[in-house]
Amino acid sequence: MEEEKLREYLDFLLRQYRLADAFWFLAVEKNFGTEAAVRLNEEVWVRIGPLAAREIRKRFAIKGQGVSAVMEALSYFPWATIIGYEIEQTGDRAVLRVPHCPPQEARVRNGLGEFPCKAMHWGEFSGFAREIDQQVEVRCVMAPPDPHPDDLWCQWEFGLREVNGS
Repeated sequence: MEEEKLREYLDFLLRQYRLADAFWFLAVEKNFGTEAAVRLNEEVWVRIGPLAAREIRKRFAIKGQGVSAVMEALSYFPWATIIGYEIEQTGDRAVLRVPHCPPQEARVRNGLGEFPCKAMHWGEFSGFAREIDQQVEVRCVMAPPDPHPDDLWCQWEFGLREVNGS
């Protein structure tokens, strides 16, 4: 496959991945309620984070430790491309922002309202980070159901765990 066709195919695969995730959630929500869909989504993504990190580390030869290694690995995570994470890294700290969230925007556009994704993403990001480096911790600044500005859905901080007050 030539490079342009390969890129088109990759875009297609990522869209199918996102749609499968969305339609799975909507089907569970329709049949069992939002609370059940959110709970099951959390169970799934808390497992996906570390599994993805492990495979990314191996497949893309991510070396080293710390926040920079987590951010490098995270750049290969399919949702980084789907969502378009904005990452600002300074030394041993990084801030991940999500100004556009296709799943949440689609829900709002279709009159379904936002769903509380904070716990799901905390589990996903924390598991992902721990798989790369046990000393990297994740803190949520805001994510639904938290209030957020119109131009920012969620914000996360990644940093090295403080040991013995240092």
